[in-house]
Amino acid sequence: MSEAGPNGNVQMDVEAISVDIYDQIYNLRGSNPEYIAKLAALVDAKMRAVSAQGATVDSLRVAVLAALNIADELYAMREKYSELAGSMDRVSQSQTTLRSRADSLAGLLDEVLQERKAG
Repeated sequence: MSEAGPNGNVQMDVEAISVDIYDQIYNLRGSNPEYIAKLAALVDAKMRAVSAQGATVDSLRVAVLAALNIADELYAMREKYSELAGSMDRVSQSQTTLRSRADSLAGLLDEVLQERKAG
C-alpha cells in the first residue's frame, strides 16, 4: 500500500528480496520484488555468459565485462529508439502536410461546386 510521506510525496511500500547473482546472495529492497528478481537474473546470466567465454575466474572482472555488455545493449537500444522517434516525427509531419493539402483541395472543390450551383 502507498501512503503520503512527510513532504507529501507518495511513498511505495518497500519489500526485501534475496537474489543470487553469480553464486553470491544479495539482500535487496525495492517496491517491486519481481522486477528486481528479473534484473538480478539478467545480470547473473550475463556474468555466466562472460565467464563461459573467457578464461578469467575473477568475479570483479567478470562483473565489469558483464556490465559493459549490458551497457552496449542499452546504448544500442537508445540509438534504435532515437531512430524510431525521428521516423515518427517525420511521419507526423507528413500526415500534417497531407491533411493541410486535403483541406485545401476540399476548399477548392467546395468553391467549384458553389460556382456551378450559382452559375
